[in-house]
Amino acid sequence: MKALTWQANKKVETVEVPDPTILEPTDAIVRITSTAICGSDLHLLGVLGPFLDRGDVLGHESMGVVVETGGAVSRVAVGDRVVIPFVIACGECYQCRRGMSTQCETTRTPGQDTGAALYGYTQLYGSVPGGQAEYLRVRLADENAIVVGTELPDERYLFLSDILPTAWQGVQYADVPEGGSLAVLGLGPVGQFAARIGTHLGYDVVAVDPVPERRAMAERHGVATLDLDEHVAEAVLDLTDGRGPHGVVDAVGMEAHGNPVAAFTQHAVGLLPDAMAQKLMQTVGTDRLAAMMAAFDLVQRGGTVSLSGVYGGVGDPLPMLNLFDKQVTIRMGQCNVQHWVPELVPLVEDPADPLGTLDLVTHHGSLDEAPELYATFRDKQDGCVKVVLNP
Repeated sequence: MKALTWQANKKVETVEVPDPTILEPTDAIVRITSTAICGSDLHLLGVLGPFLDRGDVLGHESMGVVVETGGAVSRVAVGDRVVIPFVIACGECYQCRRGMSTQCETTRTPGQDTGAALYGYTQLYGSVPGGQAEYLRVRLADENAIVVGTELPDERYLFLSDILPTAWQGVQYADVPEGGSLAVLGLGPVGQFAARIGTHLGYDVVAVDPVPERRAMAERHGVATLDLDEHVAEAVLDLTDGRGPHGVVDAVGMEAHGNPVAAFTQHAVGLLPDAMAQKLMQTVGTDRLAAMMAAFDLVQRGGTVSLSGVYGGVGDPLPMLNLFDKQVTIRMGQCNVQHWVPELVPLVEDPADPLGTLDLVTHHGSLDEAPELYATFRDKQDGCVKVVLNP
Protein backbone atom coordinates (compact mmCIF):
# COMPACT_ATOMS: atom_id res chain seq x y z
CA MET A 1 0.00 0.00 0.00
CA LYS A 2 0.99 3.66 -0.25
CA ALA A 3 1.90 5.51 2.94
CA LEU A 4 3.43 8.84 3.94
CA THR A 5 6.71 8.11 5.76
CA TRP A 6 9.37 10.01 7.67
CA GLN A 7 12.73 9.73 5.92
CA ALA A 8 15.04 12.30 7.51
CA ASN A 9 15.07 15.66 9.21
CA LYS A 10 12.58 17.88 7.30
CA LYS A 11 11.92 15.13 4.73
CA VAL A 12 8.79 13.01 4.32
CA GLU A 13 8.05 10.78 1.36
CA THR A 14 5.17 8.69 0.00
CA VAL A 15 6.35 5.14 -0.61
CA GLU A 16 5.05 1.59 -0.91
CA VAL A 17 5.00 -0.31 2.39
CA PRO A 18 3.56 -3.72 3.37
CA ASP A 19 -0.18 -3.85 4.00
CA PRO A 20 -1.07 -4.11 7.70
CA THR A 21 -2.37 -7.44 8.96
CA ILE A 22 -4.28 -8.71 11.99
CA LEU A 23 -1.66 -9.42 14.67
CA GLU A 24 -3.91 -9.63 17.74
CA PRO A 25 -7.47 -10.93 18.00
CA THR A 26 -8.55 -7.46 19.17
CA ASP A 27 -7.28 -5.78 15.96
CA ALA A 28 -9.20 -4.45 12.99
CA ILE A 29 -7.99 -3.32 9.56
CA VAL A 30 -9.49 -0.09 8.23
CA ARG A 31 -9.39 1.16 4.66
CA ILE A 32 -8.67 4.86 5.07
CA THR A 33 -11.01 7.24 3.26
CA SER A 34 -9.79 10.51 4.82
CA THR A 35 -6.74 11.38 6.88
CA ALA A 36 -5.62 14.84 7.96
CA ILE A 37 -2.30 16.56 8.55
CA CYS A 38 -2.22 17.85 12.13
CA GLY A 39 -0.24 20.82 13.38
CA SER A 40 1.57 18.47 15.74
CA ASP A 41 2.66 16.41 12.70
CA LEU A 42 4.79 19.40 11.74
CA HIS A 43 6.87 18.91 14.91
CA LEU A 44 7.98 15.59 13.40
CA LEU A 45 9.68 17.37 10.52
CA GLY A 46 12.35 18.73 12.83
CA VAL A 47 11.92 19.05 16.58
CA LEU A 48 10.94 15.43 17.30
CA GLY A 49 12.92 13.90 14.43
CA PRO A 50 15.45 12.21 16.76
CA PHE A 51 12.64 9.97 18.04
CA LEU A 52 11.67 8.73 14.58
CA ASP A 53 13.08 5.96 12.40
CA ARG A 54 13.39 6.13 8.64
CA GLY A 55 10.25 4.66 7.12
CA ASP A 56 7.93 5.36 10.06
CA VAL A 57 4.36 5.84 8.78
CA LEU A 58 2.93 9.15 9.99
CA GLY A 59 -0.56 10.42 10.69
CA HIS A 60 -3.00 10.28 13.58
CA GLU A 61 -6.24 11.83 12.28
CA SER A 62 -7.99 9.13 10.25
CA MET A 63 -11.28 7.52 9.38
CA GLY A 64 -12.46 4.87 6.98
CA VAL A 65 -14.26 1.56 6.56
CA VAL A 66 -13.53 -1.67 8.43
CA VAL A 67 -12.40 -4.42 6.04
CA GLU A 68 -11.27 -7.10 8.50
CA THR A 69 -11.56 -7.85 12.21
CA GLY A 70 -9.83 -10.16 14.66
CA GLY A 71 -11.67 -12.98 16.37
CA ALA A 72 -12.12 -11.12 19.67
CA VAL A 73 -13.68 -7.99 18.12
CA SER A 74 -17.41 -7.85 18.88
CA ARG A 75 -18.60 -4.23 18.74
CA VAL A 76 -17.06 -3.30 15.38
CA ALA A 77 -17.95 -5.19 12.20
CA VAL A 78 -16.69 -5.39 8.64
CA GLY A 79 -18.34 -2.60 6.64
CA ASP A 80 -18.66 -0.19 9.57
CA ARG A 81 -17.64 3.39 8.94
CA VAL A 82 -15.34 4.43 11.77
CA VAL A 83 -13.28 7.31 13.12
CA ILE A 84 -9.97 6.40 14.79
CA PRO A 85 -8.93 8.45 17.86
CA PHE A 86 -5.23 9.28 17.87
CA VAL A 87 -4.99 7.86 21.42
CA ILE A 88 -4.86 4.07 21.77
CA ALA A 89 -6.55 3.06 25.03
CA CYS A 90 -7.89 -0.12 26.60
CA GLY A 91 -11.00 1.38 28.19
CA GLU A 92 -10.66 -0.84 31.25
CA CYS A 93 -7.62 0.20 33.31
CA TYR A 94 -7.67 2.63 36.26
CA GLN A 95 -6.84 5.67 34.13
CA CYS A 96 -9.29 4.82 31.33
CA ARG A 97 -12.11 4.40 33.87
CA ARG A 98 -11.27 7.92 35.10
CA GLY A 99 -11.74 9.26 31.56
CA MET A 100 -7.96 9.69 31.17
CA SER A 101 -7.42 7.63 28.03
CA THR A 102 -4.13 9.44 27.33
CA GLN A 103 -2.72 7.87 30.48
CA CYS A 104 -3.85 4.31 29.63
CA GLU A 105 -1.83 1.86 31.73
CA THR A 106 -2.24 -0.93 29.18
CA THR A 107 -0.83 0.75 26.06
CA ARG A 108 2.01 2.79 27.59
CA THR A 109 5.34 2.28 25.86
CA PRO A 110 7.78 0.09 27.84
CA GLY A 111 10.96 1.98 28.65
CA GLN A 112 9.43 5.41 28.06
CA ASP A 113 8.01 7.48 30.89
CA THR A 114 5.14 8.65 28.70
CA GLY A 115 1.39 8.15 28.43
CA ALA A 116 -0.74 6.00 26.15
CA ALA A 117 0.47 4.86 22.73
CA LEU A 118 -0.38 7.18 19.84
CA TYR A 119 -0.68 6.53 16.12
CA GLY A 120 2.20 7.77 13.99
CA TYR A 121 3.97 9.63 16.77
CA THR A 122 7.55 8.61 17.48
CA GLN A 123 9.36 6.15 19.74
CA LEU A 124 8.10 8.12 22.75
CA TYR A 125 4.59 6.84 22.07
CA GLY A 126 5.17 3.35 20.76
CA SER A 127 6.32 3.83 17.13
CA VAL A 128 2.83 2.74 16.04
CA PRO A 129 2.29 3.05 12.25
CA GLY A 130 -0.03 5.94 11.51
CA GLY A 131 -3.02 6.58 9.30
CA GLN A 132 -1.62 8.68 6.44
CA ALA A 133 -1.83 5.50 4.41
CA GLU A 134 -4.27 3.41 2.43
CA TYR A 135 -4.88 1.02 5.33
CA LEU A 136 -4.44 1.13 9.12
CA ARG A 137 -4.20 -1.60 11.72
CA VAL A 138 -6.40 -0.43 14.61
CA ARG A 139 -5.37 -1.77 18.02
CA LEU A 140 -8.03 -2.74 20.58
CA ALA A 141 -10.65 -1.98 17.96
CA ASP A 142 -13.73 -2.26 20.16
CA GLU A 143 -12.46 0.65 22.26
CA ASN A 144 -10.65 2.61 19.55
CA ALA A 145 -12.87 2.57 16.47
CA ILE A 146 -15.82 4.95 16.77
CA VAL A 147 -18.67 3.77 14.58
CA VAL A 148 -20.41 6.69 12.84
CA GLY A 149 -23.24 7.15 10.38
CA THR A 150 -23.04 6.76 6.62
CA GLU A 151 -25.02 9.76 5.37
CA LEU A 152 -22.81 12.75 6.22
CA PRO A 153 -19.50 13.58 4.50
CA ASP A 154 -16.22 12.49 6.09
CA GLU A 155 -15.37 16.03 7.18
CA ARG A 156 -18.32 16.10 9.56
CA TYR A 157 -16.74 13.20 11.48
CA LEU A 158 -13.01 13.18 10.70
CA PHE A 159 -12.03 15.79 13.27
CA LEU A 160 -13.42 13.65 16.11
CA SER A 161 -10.11 11.79 15.76
CA ASP A 162 -8.15 14.62 17.39
CA ILE A 163 -8.55 18.33 16.83
CA LEU A 164 -12.22 18.76 17.72
CA PRO A 165 -12.04 16.98 21.09
CA THR A 166 -8.63 18.62 21.66
CA ALA A 167 -10.25 22.03 21.23
CA TRP A 168 -13.23 21.00 23.37
CA GLN A 169 -10.96 19.80 26.17
CA GLY A 170 -8.90 22.97 25.86
CA VAL A 171 -11.97 25.15 26.37
CA GLN A 172 -13.28 22.97 29.20
CA TYR A 173 -9.88 23.17 30.91
CA ALA A 174 -9.93 26.98 30.59
CA ASP A 175 -12.73 26.94 33.20
CA VAL A 176 -14.59 30.00 31.92
CA PRO A 177 -17.65 30.91 34.01
CA GLU A 178 -21.05 31.19 32.37
CA GLY A 179 -21.05 34.29 30.19
CA GLY A 180 -17.35 34.84 30.83
CA SER A 181 -14.48 35.73 28.53
CA LEU A 182 -12.07 33.50 26.63
CA ALA A 183 -8.93 34.35 24.65
CA VAL A 184 -7.57 31.89 22.09
CA LEU A 185 -3.97 32.23 20.99
CA GLY A 186 -3.40 30.80 17.52
CA LEU A 187 -5.99 30.16 14.83
CA GLY A 188 -4.70 26.97 13.34
CA PRO A 189 -7.20 24.09 13.26
CA VAL A 190 -7.39 23.60 17.05
CA GLY A 191 -7.58 27.33 17.67
CA GLN A 192 -10.35 27.68 15.08
CA PHE A 193 -12.43 25.05 16.82
CA ALA A 194 -11.62 26.37 20.31
CA ALA A 195 -12.80 29.85 19.35
CA ARG A 196 -15.99 28.48 17.77
CA ILE A 197 -16.67 26.26 20.79
CA GLY A 198 -16.27 29.24 23.10
CA THR A 199 -18.77 31.20 21.01
CA HIS A 200 -21.15 28.21 20.93
CA LEU A 201 -20.99 28.03 24.74
CA GLY A 202 -21.90 31.71 25.05
CA TYR A 203 -18.51 33.15 26.02
CA ASP A 204 -17.08 36.45 24.85
CA VAL A 205 -14.26 35.20 22.64
CA VAL A 206 -11.27 37.01 21.22
CA ALA A 207 -8.66 35.18 19.16
CA VAL A 208 -5.14 36.27 18.22
CA ASP A 209 -3.24 35.23 15.10
CA PRO A 210 -0.81 36.97 12.71
CA VAL A 211 -2.27 35.36 9.54
CA PRO A 212 -5.11 37.37 7.91
CA GLU A 213 -6.77 34.34 6.26
CA ARG A 214 -7.00 32.56 9.60
CA ARG A 215 -8.51 35.59 11.28
CA ALA A 216 -11.04 35.92 8.46
CA MET A 217 -12.09 32.27 8.87
CA ALA A 218 -12.68 32.76 12.61
CA GLU A 219 -14.62 35.95 12.00
CA ARG A 220 -17.06 34.02 9.77
CA HIS A 221 -18.07 32.19 12.95
CA GLY A 222 -18.65 35.26 15.08
CA VAL A 223 -15.22 35.39 16.70
CA ALA A 224 -13.55 38.75 17.39
CA THR A 225 -9.93 38.59 16.22
CA LEU A 226 -6.73 40.55 16.70
CA ASP A 227 -3.46 40.62 14.82
CA LEU A 228 -0.33 39.63 16.70
CA ASP A 229 1.43 42.96 17.21
CA GLU A 230 2.86 45.12 19.97
CA HIS A 231 -0.60 46.44 20.89
CA VAL A 232 -2.36 43.09 21.26
CA ALA A 233 -2.20 43.01 25.07
CA GLU A 234 -3.80 46.44 25.33
CA ALA A 235 -6.51 45.42 22.86
CA VAL A 236 -7.35 42.26 24.81
CA LEU A 237 -7.58 44.26 28.05
CA ASP A 238 -9.90 46.75 26.36
CA LEU A 239 -12.20 43.88 25.37
CA THR A 240 -12.23 42.36 28.87
CA ASP A 241 -13.00 45.30 31.16
CA GLY A 242 -9.32 45.92 31.78
CA ARG A 243 -8.88 42.66 33.72
CA GLY A 244 -7.97 40.18 31.01
CA PRO A 245 -9.99 37.09 30.04
CA HIS A 246 -11.20 34.52 32.56
CA GLY A 247 -9.48 31.80 30.55
CA VAL A 248 -6.85 31.60 27.83
CA VAL A 249 -6.34 28.68 25.46
CA ASP A 250 -2.80 28.43 24.06
CA ALA A 251 -3.44 26.60 20.78
CA VAL A 252 0.07 27.24 19.45
CA GLY A 253 2.59 25.18 21.41
CA MET A 254 6.30 24.61 21.10
CA GLU A 255 6.98 26.21 17.73
CA ALA A 256 5.51 29.64 18.31
CA HIS A 257 7.08 32.67 16.68
CA GLY A 258 9.70 34.34 18.85
CA ASN A 259 12.72 33.29 20.90
CA PRO A 260 15.36 32.79 18.20
CA VAL A 261 17.70 31.13 20.73
CA ALA A 262 15.23 28.33 21.44
CA ALA A 263 14.47 28.07 17.73
CA PHE A 264 18.16 27.63 16.93
CA THR A 265 18.52 25.07 19.74
CA GLN A 266 15.61 23.02 18.40
CA HIS A 267 17.11 23.05 14.92
CA ALA A 268 20.61 22.20 16.12
CA VAL A 269 19.47 19.31 18.31
CA GLY A 270 17.58 17.88 15.35
CA LEU A 271 20.84 17.59 13.43
CA LEU A 272 22.65 15.55 16.10
CA PRO A 273 22.88 11.74 16.09
CA ASP A 274 19.61 10.34 17.43
CA ALA A 275 20.90 8.93 20.72
CA MET A 276 22.61 12.19 21.64
CA ALA A 277 19.66 14.31 20.51
CA GLN A 278 17.19 12.20 22.47
CA LYS A 279 19.23 12.55 25.64
CA LEU A 280 19.49 16.32 25.25
CA MET A 281 15.78 16.74 24.54
CA GLN A 282 14.83 14.60 27.54
CA THR A 283 17.09 16.46 29.96
CA VAL A 284 17.65 20.06 28.83
CA GLY A 285 15.29 20.50 25.86
CA THR A 286 13.54 23.84 25.54
CA ASP A 287 10.54 25.18 23.65
CA ARG A 288 9.76 28.49 22.07
CA LEU A 289 7.47 29.85 24.76
CA ALA A 290 6.13 33.04 23.19
CA ALA A 291 2.51 31.88 23.14
CA MET A 292 2.62 30.43 26.65
CA MET A 293 4.19 33.58 28.10
CA ALA A 294 1.58 35.70 26.33
CA ALA A 295 -1.16 33.55 27.86
CA PHE A 296 0.28 34.06 31.34
CA ASP A 297 0.42 37.81 30.76
CA LEU A 298 -3.09 38.11 29.33
CA VAL A 299 -5.11 35.96 31.73
CA GLN A 300 -6.81 37.83 34.54
CA ARG A 301 -5.86 37.36 38.16
CA GLY A 302 -7.34 34.12 39.41
CA GLY A 303 -7.90 32.93 35.85
CA THR A 304 -6.93 29.74 34.03
CA VAL A 305 -4.47 29.06 31.22
CA SER A 306 -5.23 25.94 29.18
CA LEU A 307 -2.39 24.54 27.09
CA SER A 308 -3.65 22.67 24.02
CA GLY A 309 -0.59 23.24 21.85
CA VAL A 310 2.06 20.54 22.17
CA TYR A 311 5.13 21.27 24.30
CA GLY A 312 8.12 18.97 24.56
CA GLY A 313 10.83 20.74 26.55
CA VAL A 314 11.98 19.73 30.01
CA GLY A 315 14.18 22.75 30.73
CA ASP A 316 11.61 25.47 30.05
CA PRO A 317 11.74 28.45 32.43
CA LEU A 318 8.43 29.63 33.89
CA PRO A 319 7.69 33.04 35.48
CA MET A 320 6.78 31.50 38.81
CA LEU A 321 6.70 34.80 40.72
CA ASN A 322 4.08 36.26 38.36
CA LEU A 323 2.05 33.05 38.18
CA PHE A 324 1.99 32.74 41.95
CA ASP A 325 1.21 36.42 42.45
CA LYS A 326 -1.67 36.32 39.94
CA GLN A 327 -2.95 33.01 41.36
CA VAL A 328 -3.07 31.48 37.89
CA THR A 329 -4.32 27.93 37.33
CA ILE A 330 -2.63 25.96 34.51
CA ARG A 331 -4.19 22.88 32.90
CA MET A 332 -2.72 20.92 30.04
CA GLY A 333 -2.25 17.58 28.37
CA GLN A 334 -2.92 15.40 25.37
CA CYS A 335 -6.61 15.10 24.65
CA ASN A 336 -8.61 12.28 26.24
CA VAL A 337 -10.50 11.77 22.97
CA GLN A 338 -12.60 8.79 24.02
CA HIS A 339 -13.94 10.73 27.03
CA TRP A 340 -15.22 13.70 25.01
CA VAL A 341 -16.54 12.04 21.84
CA PRO A 342 -20.05 11.26 23.18
CA GLU A 343 -20.60 14.97 23.85
CA LEU A 344 -19.37 15.94 20.39
CA VAL A 345 -21.12 13.46 18.11
CA PRO A 346 -24.49 15.27 18.40
CA LEU A 347 -22.79 18.55 17.46
CA VAL A 348 -21.08 17.17 14.36
CA GLU A 349 -24.33 15.48 13.27
CA ASP A 350 -26.47 18.58 13.88
CA PRO A 351 -27.82 19.74 10.47
CA ALA A 352 -26.85 23.31 11.40
CA ASP A 353 -23.18 22.27 11.84
CA PRO A 354 -22.79 24.67 14.81
CA LEU A 355 -19.01 24.23 15.05
CA GLY A 356 -18.42 24.70 11.32
CA THR A 357 -16.81 21.34 10.61
CA LEU A 358 -17.37 21.95 6.90
CA ASP A 359 -15.59 25.31 7.05
CA LEU A 360 -12.10 24.32 8.10
CA VAL A 361 -10.39 22.37 5.31
CA THR A 362 -8.62 24.59 2.81
CA HIS A 363 -6.58 21.96 0.95
CA HIS A 364 -7.24 18.41 -0.26
CA GLY A 365 -4.78 16.04 -1.87
CA SER A 366 -3.69 12.49 -2.46
CA LEU A 367 -1.00 10.59 -0.59
CA ASP A 368 1.35 11.34 -3.48
CA GLU A 369 0.81 15.06 -2.87
CA ALA A 370 1.31 14.77 0.90
CA PRO A 371 4.98 15.89 1.06
CA GLU A 372 4.19 19.08 -0.85
CA LEU A 373 1.12 19.72 1.32
CA TYR A 374 3.15 19.24 4.50
CA ALA A 375 5.38 22.09 3.30
CA THR A 376 2.40 24.26 2.36
CA PHE A 377 0.87 23.78 5.80
CA ARG A 378 4.17 24.30 7.64
CA ASP A 379 4.93 27.52 5.78
CA LYS A 380 1.34 28.84 6.01
CA GLN A 381 1.27 29.28 2.24
CA ASP A 382 -1.75 29.64 -0.03
CA GLY A 383 -4.08 30.41 2.89
CA CYS A 384 -3.56 26.92 4.29
CA VAL A 385 -5.44 26.17 7.52
CA LYS A 386 -6.20 22.44 7.30
CA VAL A 387 -5.14 19.69 4.91
CA VAL A 388 -7.08 16.46 4.30
CA LEU A 389 -5.63 13.60 2.30
CA ASN A 390 -7.89 11.13 0.49
CA PRO A 391 -5.95 7.91 -0.18
